[in-house]
Amino acid sequence: MILDLRHIFKDYTQDKLVIPVLKDVSLQVDKGEYVAIMGPSGSGKTTLMNIIGCLDHPTSGSYELDGQNVLGLKDRTLSDLRLNSIGFVFQSFHLMPRETALENVALPLSYAGVGKRARREAAKKALDRVGLSDRVTFKPTQLSGGQKQRVAIARAMVNNPKILLADEPTGALDSKSGAQIMDLFRKLNEEGVTIVMITHDEKIAAHAKRTLRIVDGEILKEKEDAS
Repeated sequence: MILDLRHIFKDYTQDKLVIPVLKDVSLQVDKGEYVAIMGPSGSGKTTLMNIIGCLDHPTSGSYELDGQNVLGLKDRTLSDLRLNSIGFVFQSFHLMPRETALENVALPLSYAGVGKRARREAAKKALDRVGLSDRVTFKPTQLSGGQKQRVAIARAMVNNPKILLADEPTGALDSKSGAQIMDLFRKLNEEGVTIVMITHDEKIAAHAKRTLRIVDGEILKEKEDAS
């Protein structure tokens, strides 16, 4: 098991009023799984994703990532865990506009202290993995939306993370580009990459092998894919 979240609660305080966002959420994900977390706006799915990604802390509960107690880690250790164990893919790409595709993909390796030559080689391999070996020197303004998301996926995968987290990864794309990104996710999962994806779209969620539905901060049901 790579993700083990148990009895997760998350509250926010606004004007002395306590607002519950997650209510006793438990979630387990095995290595190599492809899970969609589906729910409407305001359901708590993004808050849950932020907790899984170590970007936010629950009010209470327990969370282990690959057997390690995440909630007991100090900030520096937590930052290293995010860098080396978790790859993030966002709806809006978050690419550096003045940097080439290669430089964007190599960025996490720079933070990890990897040498320049090794960074370039790893970034080239990552871009080749997502079908962009011919766009190495292109900047984001020279790329289509689908190509930008492929660069973002390559960047997320360049450190060989234990898990890939995707937040509405096709939300900014047309249907054709979105289908291509979903096909890429399928291939990555077939290669053994663990993927957790949040979406509000039934068609996108259908690409995952397991769907978890969340409404008003509570998991309603889990549905196994018939295939």
